Amino acid sequence: MQNTEFLFQKAKLGNTEVKNRLSVAPMTRISATSEGIITDRMVSYYTSFAKGGFGLILTEGTYIDDKYSQTYFDQPGIAYDEQAEAWKKVVDSVHQEGAKIFMQLQHSGPLSQGNRFAGETVAPSAVQPKGEQLTFYLGEGPFSMPREVTKEEINDIIKSFVSAAQRAKSAGFDGVEIHGANGYLLDAFLTEYTNQRTDEYGGSSANRVRLLVEVAKAIREAVGEVFTVGIRISQSKVNDYTYKWSGKEEDAKIIFSQLGQAGLDYIHVTEYEAWQPAFDSSDITLIELAKKYANVAIIANGQLDDISRAEDIVKSMGADVVALGKGALANHDWFKKVRNGEALNVFEAEKVLRPTAKLKDFEL
Repeated sequence: MQNTEFLFQKAKLGNTEVKNRLSVAPMTRISATSEGIITDRMVSYYTSFAKGGFGLILTEGTYIDDKYSQTYFDQPGIAYDEQAEAWKKVVDSVHQEGAKIFMQLQHSGPLSQGNRFAGETVAPSAVQPKGEQLTFYLGEGPFSMPREVTKEEINDIIKSFVSAAQRAKSAGFDGVEIHGANGYLLDAFLTEYTNQRTDEYGGSSANRVRLLVEVAKAIREAVGEVFTVGIRISQSKVNDYTYKWSGKEEDAKIIFSQLGQAGLDYIHVTEYEAWQPAFDSSDITLIELAKKYANVAIIANGQLDDISRAEDIVKSMGADVVALGKGALANHDWFKKVRNGEALNVFEAEKVLRPTAKLKDFEL
């Protein structure tokens, strides 16, 4: 049996202590009702990971308002008290199995492909998104051309993040994770080619990370010091997998240093292959750069289903928690199997989905 000592140790993310270093990564499911309400199937889905031994569960991205934040039809929301009340069933069930759960707060920005509240999308600038909508999530054709968001709307977006975080706290979540990755609104502000603004939110790296910092600070002030608050950061996007920050380590220094001073308890770093160098100019990973410059706890995500690789990310690269996506889907009991020396299932999409089913019909 491989050495899994580090993976099975307790970890702390802010004031939240998790019983091991394994987390379920946030994964879109589009299995809520059309009104964004949690279903019993979703309660069973999240609970199954807690039963399987994962110490922490990060929810799928959850929309935060009834304006432009929704990304997919049948995505769960946290925009209303009714939605928050429904989430309590998930939280209570996960807690009963001894796991902790954070809600991921998402504003879609330019990459929305299903919003029941609006017929247009918004972005830092009116730039056509690359690629096409994700057919896996029932999209088709190019993304819509977004409208540039106004200063007044930026203030409203910050307020929406805050209100959503407060509702998540009231529902009993142990923390929230701000979705600042993968091409969605906050990451679109951070990205050079999608942010062509000339005001204080555009131009330099320090300006482009400003909205992420303001959201983090506003949430921290609203929820208090005890509640755990983190943010997810990536270079790549769902529609642009190869994107890298042009300033390389200097950009990383600016971005992670600013976020490290924003009241966050952790940064969730996601890369296609988390153990690979962040840039072609050195061997250092984005995980190590985040740890170096932010000086907060780090969750690492990116093809870490291999046991030895996950162990090394914690032991050698400084990650505090490892978040599994496909590996968790294939093995809701990943922790128990590894602890008992049992073979892990390999992720196969056709075994997770019925052959002709939509994503909302995910098999458990």
